[in-house]
Amino acid sequence: MNEDQYVLNPNPLVRHLRKLPHEFTKEDIIKYIEDNEIQMLNFRYVGGDGRLKSLNFVIQSREHLEGVLSAGERVDGSSLFSFLEAGSSDLYVVPRFKTAFVNPFSEIPALDILCSYFDKDGNPIASAPENIMRKAHRALVEKTGYSLEVMGEIEYYVISEHDELFKATDQKGYHESTPFVKWEQLRADAMLALAQTGAQIKYGHSEVGNFSDDEHEYEQNEIEFLPTNIEDAADQLIIAKWVLRQVAYEYGVTVSFAPKITAGKAGSGMHIHMRPMKDGKNVTLDNGEISEVSRKVIAGILDLAPSLSAFGNTIPTSYFRLVPHQEAPTNICWGMRNRSTLIRVPLGWSGASDMVKTANPLEVAHPGDYSDKQTFEFRCPDGSADIYLLIAGLCVGARHGFEMPDALAFAEKTYVDVNIFDDKHKHRTDTLAQLPISCVQAAKYLREQAGVYMQHGVFTTSLIEGTAKRLEAFKDENLREKISCNREETMKLVRRHLHCG
Repeated sequence: MNEDQYVLNPNPLVRHLRKLPHEFTKEDIIKYIEDNEIQMLNFRYVGGDGRLKSLNFVIQSREHLEGVLSAGERVDGSSLFSFLEAGSSDLYVVPRFKTAFVNPFSEIPALDILCSYFDKDGNPIASAPENIMRKAHRALVEKTGYSLEVMGEIEYYVISEHDELFKATDQKGYHESTPFVKWEQLRADAMLALAQTGAQIKYGHSEVGNFSDDEHEYEQNEIEFLPTNIEDAADQLIIAKWVLRQVAYEYGVTVSFAPKITAGKAGSGMHIHMRPMKDGKNVTLDNGEISEVSRKVIAGILDLAPSLSAFGNTIPTSYFRLVPHQEAPTNICWGMRNRSTLIRVPLGWSGASDMVKTANPLEVAHPGDYSDKQTFEFRCPDGSADIYLLIAGLCVGARHGFEMPDALAFAEKTYVDVNIFDDKHKHRTDTLAQLPISCVQAAKYLREQAGVYMQHGVFTTSLIEGTAKRLEAFKDENLREKISCNREETMKLVRRHLHCG
């Protein structure tokens, strides 16, 4: 990185230390704290509910600070995770220095650091979702020689009081701007705060969904990130939820990542983009076409798709979003630039000419190779997802694709080039497997496919069984069919899960 790039980096630690986050050491953290008169240190870690927790320290001396950063701290794991017994629940939370960021909201100068969980012997907790994600990716690399980079798109609704000025057209809010959308500044504030925490943001925009009821206005927005290593990708999604909720609280409005806010209106997803990597190079494409490697990865993920819902669609209202004709997938298939499929290969730059020269005649023609931008996206997850376990599951699916003897044939069989939301293509839809329609069904598929997840010591029996039991506890086998036409009951369910994840 040259000096100009340090100066322009939005992360204050990068600017001050002249280092990238993955280079941060304990001494760097102490130096930043001393140089900038930071008074508090906050440990942050994700609980079993997917939310970011906090442990606050008043910095009392250099010795005290060094001790906390060197040893971590002890917490009650049974209050954080359902799979831990109270009799043996003490865990250590240990900071990961590369995740340090200046708290953008604290009135007291504070530095926050994400932590990992360790057991009494100093080993990563086997069933901790973050650790399972690392194990899943390690197994993928060791067994195939390929790594996976990912990024998320996080959709959310801003819920506010009525505003009769410049009403947007119902369900036509896609990329609308102020004053026809009201919460662009909230999104911009959140994006800036996120960038300062180290998140790599692609862009933000308003989304399709907007409507009002007797009490409130609902406006849908989206923030999309850039592809990166799985650990950083997961961390920035988790921090993004915290940041958006905090900014919304300061604005006096509510933000919800719930998959469904009401019947008949656009639901919110959390699409995950992926790109297989080899020796630091994106191998999604081969000579401008989707590569054999990508088709194997896609095949493996599609084969596990029914059980992946156990990690990506974890509440009953998830399955109110995954219904036909709502631009959310229901069929297990993939396609090029096709938003009706479960996995979509979006428009890339492989066939584009020098568009900048065409748009700007004064520019010198400079055609470039932008194939490294190409990804493919998994479209069914939503804001209820356990982000660590979902990404772990996608890594397992990618590995599974290389282990399937018929992966390429399966990829060909599940490829579609028509809009399967259109009833005239029902004959094609009838040949495709379907996603689960309830949490209970997702639990059933998870148990059936558990062996693939537990291969190579990745997922644990307790985690699989605990996830299945939690899903079954919703008892929602026929819930969608029962109450989807009952607005009062639907809204009760929506309110119950408004702050999922």
